[in-house]
Amino acid sequence: MQELRTGETGDVVTDRTVFYPEGGGQVADTGTWRWQGGEAEVLDTQSPCPVLLPTGSLSAGAPVGGRARGHGSPEWTRRRTQANHTGTHLLHAALRKVPGESARQMGSLVAPDPPALRLRRVGSSHAEQIAEIERLVNEQILRDVEVTKQFMSMEDSQTRGAIAFFGEKYGDRVRVVDVPGFSTELCGGCHVPRTGEIGAFKIVSDKGLAAGVRRLEAVTSLEPSSCFDRTRAS
Repeated sequence: MQELRTGETGDVVTDRTVFYPEGGGQVADTGTWRWQGGEAEVLDTQSPCPVLLPTGSLSAGAPVGGRARGHGSPEWTRRRTQANHTGTHLLHAALRKVPGESARQMGSLVAPDPPALRLRRVGSSHAEQIAEIERLVNEQILRDVEVTKQFMSMEDSQTRGAIAFFGEKYGDRVRVVDVPGFSTELCGGCHVPRTGEIGAFKIVSDKGLAAGVRRLEAVTSLEPSSCFDRTRAS
């Protein structure tokens, strides 16, 4: 398809994009593409090939063949996604420090709306452990540590102790997201530049799903203050 007419929906393949594709527990970016004389809504972003060929599904607008310019997701959608994703990495690390290595993470969901992160894991936690996990994560947030992202060989990432999740397949070069001294993971998603931009972190739910398997749900950014407001009002 060389062009989209107003009201039509189709796929656009690009060699690069500002939109993050679905992957690693993070939901796909949505937003708007604009060009001279028209615009289109991005409904989904997928990456059928490693990194280089994400696909955006668009609706409405004028002809787009080769002329669209990505303008990205709304500011606070991206901010919440970044806060939740880096918050998930900090939660992974805190889980390993408090319950111990037997607390094995099994998958996660990172989405901007509702502004919450969800994580399935093997292991259990008591109220005291939950409080300690929150303290460890919020301590890293208050430290306002730089979050670095580097591409390197898989061998070098393993030497640095980077952890891979979700059973995904990786190429010879991988992207390492590092909160120095606390968390090092392989990850292709979007993250805050510094931990202070997460704002705050609060675990709001810890539910059993099956024998030995639990789901943690936490909130970041402005949402913890809303939780406190609801608690005061109740």
